[in-house]
Amino acid sequence: MFDRKTVIRWGSLLAMLASLAGCAPKDKPAFHATDITGGDHAQTLVAKDPAGKERSLAEFRGKVVTLFFGYTQCPDVCPTNLTTMADVMRKLGPDADKVQVIFMTVDPERDTPELLQQYVPAFNPAFLGLYTTPEQTAAIAKGFKVFYQKQGDVNSSHYTIDHSAGTYVFDPQGRLRLYMKHGEKAEHVVSDIRLLLAGK
Repeated sequence: MFDRKTVIRWGSLLAMLASLAGCAPKDKPAFHATDITGGDHAQTLVAKDPAGKERSLAEFRGKVVTLFFGYTQCPDVCPTNLTTMADVMRKLGPDADKVQVIFMTVDPERDTPELLQQYVPAFNPAFLGLYTTPEQTAAIAKGFKVFYQKQGDVNSSHYTIDHSAGTYVFDPQGRLRLYMKHGEKAEHVVSDIRLLLAGK
C-alpha cells in the first residue's frame, strides 16, 4: 500500500510529465521519401537550359523542386523517372503549377541542347533539362553526392552510364528536404509534395 504522501508525489510527477509531453515538438511529417532536412550537401546548382540561359535553383523559390540526374539515352531508369513525374504532375492538378521538375544530364558530351529540348519536355512541357561542361557536371555531381560512370565502349559514342537513381526534393523555401528512391509510387510523391506545399 502507498501512503498519501507517496500518492501525491507520484501524482505530481505524472502531471509534470504530461505537461512536458504537451510542450514536446510535434511529430515530423509522415513523408514517404527519406527526410534529409538539414543536409549540408546538394545546396547549389548552376547550369544552362537548352536555350543557353544560365539557371539556378534559387530562381525557383516558391515552388517545390525535384532534381534528377540522368541522360537521354538511358534505357530504363531515366525514362521511368520522368514518366512517373509526369503522372505526378497530372495527379497534382492545379498544384502542378507550384512544382518544377529538373532533369540534369550527366552526359553533356551527347546530350546537346537540341536533344534536351526535344527529350525532356516530351514527358511534360513544364519539365526543364539542364546541362553544362563535363568538368562542371563532375563538380555538381560531387556536390550532390551523385555517382556516374561510363560503361561499355567508352572510346566511342555507344557507351552507357551507370548513375545514381534517386531524386532530390527542395521545398518552396529552397531548402533540401527529401531524397526519393527510384521506383517510388506516384501517389507517394504527390503526398510528399503536398506536405511540402503546405509548409510541413
